[in-house]
Amino acid sequence: MLSLILAALFFIGIHLGISGTRLRDRAVAALGPGGYSTAFSLASVVGIVWLILAYRWAPYLPTWGLLLWWRPVAILLMLPATLLVVIGLVTPNPTAVAQEKRLAEPPTGIVRITRHPFLTGVSLWALVHLIGNGDVASLVFFAAFAIVGIAGTVSIDAKRLRLFGAAWPGFAAATSIVPFAAIAAGRNQFRPGEIGAWRWVAGLVVYALLLGGHGPIIGIPLLP
Repeated sequence: MLSLILAALFFIGIHLGISGTRLRDRAVAALGPGGYSTAFSLASVVGIVWLILAYRWAPYLPTWGLLLWWRPVAILLMLPATLLVVIGLVTPNPTAVAQEKRLAEPPTGIVRITRHPFLTGVSLWALVHLIGNGDVASLVFFAAFAIVGIAGTVSIDAKRLRLFGAAWPGFAAATSIVPFAAIAAGRNQFRPGEIGAWRWVAGLVVYALLLGGHGPIIGIPLLP
């Protein structure tokens, strides 16, 4: 369990203690943009692998126990989580790495719903599993992803504001972190057609694969 806790602290630390802070700015100045990106990517991979292995080896210490009644709710919530992650990964977005030049463009597609679709989807995935898996190891493991996902949206916004100054508030005002918040406030409109049919299909295919593969891979079947 100690290894899992240390892995979680390492994963949270590199993302919130470095990536979105002025320490990152100093690291970029010292290593160069390419050098920093390489170093941070390697550290992230190490952190994720360490987390997964430590989670697998951690003892099972129940808290509230496996919530069987939560399973249908989890299956339902995993649909928007998967769509946000998949569509977010394949949609141009000025909050993504190396796409800052798109800041001058109006928000389109999934970015109208949330300017951080990938992190929002990861956060939802983590919270769904944190609630459903009632044991200490799952609490630590999924809490690490939830914290990085939720706090990471604020961290990225602060980083973009430092980098782009007056160019950032306009984009931020037209979008939102919380899904559909900007649309509900009338700051932009929901246009599902902009997302593109192939992105919807890709998200649904991944969702179906997750449902079908959860039993063989994770060991907990979701479908009868």
